[in-house]
Amino acid sequence: MTQRAPADEPAASLVVRTTALDADRLAALVELLPATAPVAWLRRGEGLVGWGVATEVRTAGPTRFADADAWWSGTVARAVVRDDVAEPGSGLVCFGTLAFADEPGDSSLVVPEVVVGRRGDVAWVTTISAGGLAPAASPPEPTDAPPAPVNLRFSDGHRNGDEWMSVVADAVARINAGGLEKVVLARDLVATADEDVDVRWPLRRLAASYPTCWTFHVDGFFGATPELLVRRERGLVTSRVLAGTIRRTGDDARDLMLAATLARSSKDLEEHEYAVRSVAVSFAPHCSSMNVPEAPFVLHLPNVMHLATDVTGVVHDAETVSSLALAASLHPSAAVGGHPTDLAVALITEIEGMPRGRYAGPVGWMDATGDGEWGIGLRSGVVSGSTVRLFAGCGIVGDSQPESELAEAGAKFVPVRDALEA
Repeated sequence: MTQRAPADEPAASLVVRTTALDADRLAALVELLPATAPVAWLRRGEGLVGWGVATEVRTAGPTRFADADAWWSGTVARAVVRDDVAEPGSGLVCFGTLAFADEPGDSSLVVPEVVVGRRGDVAWVTTISAGGLAPAASPPEPTDAPPAPVNLRFSDGHRNGDEWMSVVADAVARINAGGLEKVVLARDLVATADEDVDVRWPLRRLAASYPTCWTFHVDGFFGATPELLVRRERGLVTSRVLAGTIRRTGDDARDLMLAATLARSSKDLEEHEYAVRSVAVSFAPHCSSMNVPEAPFVLHLPNVMHLATDVTGVVHDAETVSSLALAASLHPSAAVGGHPTDLAVALITEIEGMPRGRYAGPVGWMDATGDGEWGIGLRSGVVSGSTVRLFAGCGIVGDSQPESELAEAGAKFVPVRDALEA
């Protein structure tokens, strides 16, 4: 039974049971998802999927992270858990998606009734119920293939290309006037079908086409993000920072030349430096030691290449600070907001011209110990009935060119756009 508990009140006591599965006989996780209330967090065939709703909470406003974290702590404290696997992601887990901005937008944490997980050769199934012992789950079987969207059409969202380029030009002028160094501006695209869109269709295609990304779905928000905001696992934290992008051509030799150009680009290196710096500053109060590489590497994806840096650290406050709280301290990073953060976010609110909702906000999962993985909700869309709203954003600095930024945004629409099409 679904329980929409107030954020300041824990859910009813949950009974949780995790048992091992034979990983060799387990179908691909994405193929296990039913049409009703699916959730997913997948990379390279591993991760977590779930379905049903044992309990959930919705939060909003400036305290959305703290309210969700407090609700989860109360829910964990009241739960009765039997976990025969003891892996990160086994036992009691929630899936979450949080709004980018204080207003507008809502956030949610969802505890499924069934969760199936896999890490390497270890696999498990968890059943969660409110107020009573759930029966041990049978080994899950693949579900029927989801239908493709019917007669899909695409149209501009809140701004067309010319209007958005004018906004970019305005931002460049403000940056060059001083005070602001970088702002991330996003635009949206709307896909409309003749019938309700089954989110499992794009999820299967994203998981297959972008295996090195984190394919996710929580509460209608889905995508394949290349950017890990924070992973906390047994005292270690990691954040993958992406900033600086160039589109791939499909010609391997040409793409290698473009990758070298990206690695030397002063504009892209400047943008990347702001993003790495913001993550390191946010990690510092929570870490006894950190490793921040001096130079980025080039991350190759099927549609684009990014400058990337993996920032790692050893946390000293894991007993009191959860992975969600770490995500809150990092959000919004310069990779999705800008630098300085307060000025950049204020400019986004002033000129971007659309509500982001959960786009570029944290999305992921957390277990009862507070460990978890939270990505940044990029390369993403929101499905609502027969409509899907897609998002793409670009980092704007002083020498950004509006036409180039529009082309970059178009490249970033590609993963979800291609995944939706039959």
